[in-house]
Amino acid sequence: MTKNPLKNLSRYRILLASHSPRRRELLQMLGIDFEIAANIEVDESYPDDMPAHDVAVYLSEKKAEAHRAVMQPDQLIITADTVVINNGAVLGKPHSEENAREMLNDLSGHTHEVVTGVTISTSTKQVTFCACTKVEFAPLSTYEIDFYVSHYKPLDKAGAYGIQEWIGAVGIKGIEGSYYNVMGLPVHRLYTELLKF
Repeated sequence: MTKNPLKNLSRYRILLASHSPRRRELLQMLGIDFEIAANIEVDESYPDDMPAHDVAVYLSEKKAEAHRAVMQPDQLIITADTVVINNGAVLGKPHSEENAREMLNDLSGHTHEVVTGVTISTSTKQVTFCACTKVEFAPLSTYEIDFYVSHYKPLDKAGAYGIQEWIGAVGIKGIEGSYYNVMGLPVHRLYTELLKF
């Protein structure tokens, strides 16, 4: 039987430090065995003066440091953080349905960026990278925004939307870059980094 091209990782127990079902699904696409890491609460704040494009990498490394403090020598841990950047401002996860509507109203009719920072860590090595995708939204009506927020409850998503859901089908005119990155994990880039690891 032909081995997975990522056979270089066979000496590691691979852990994904994320409870996002979307990241789990995306990592499964690489055909590698992995476990979900124990949940460690990480403060996801960042310096106010930090450039928006640096935030995802900073948070990914912050999560990695928390897990490296308790990791075993045979473990390889993948941490990630995704942010939406609109008009130079970072949009995290909305704190209420009203906040989600405000975010979607701001994204409506404009192009924004989705940046995911990913850190691959073992006890002796760490590699961090990021991917950026441009997403163009068509103008969205108040009715469309209300329908999406009330039916899909996007409070656990950066920028208040999931590209793989209804809003992506009806509202997104085009993207430039990785579709999977917008879902939360740039799997092609992760695959190439794991091959080199």
